[in-house]
Amino acid sequence: MNSELEAAVKEASQKWQNAFNAGDAQGCANCYEANAVMEAKPFGTYHGRAEILEFWQMLIREGFSKIEYINPKIVASGESSAILSSDWKMNKAHGNISKELWVLQSDGTALLREDYFSAAS
Repeated sequence: MNSELEAAVKEASQKWQNAFNAGDAQGCANCYEANAVMEAKPFGTYHGRAEILEFWQMLIREGFSKIEYINPKIVASGESSAILSSDWKMNKAHGNISKELWVLQSDGTALLREDYFSAAS
């Protein structure tokens, strides 16, 4: 994986985590492409940034916070995208990210195109 892509994905992933831990659902949603797909088991599948925003607003409103990724792995998926997988934990749940597809944008930042994760309490 080229270093520009890896750095962009790490920075974007940290930006998402920081937004979540700050209770900033809009900041979380802004880390996704406009037409992204997010599958959050057992909650459901969300299409587009607006639906994804509603999910993060609900979760934050219910008091979920303090997310921490455990042993994240990033693997290139073509020239301009990478897949992040990781276990995670937070104050009220834990789970697994099976696939975060981060795609390099024209401005050099990375955004989520696909996000597949599971959660348990």
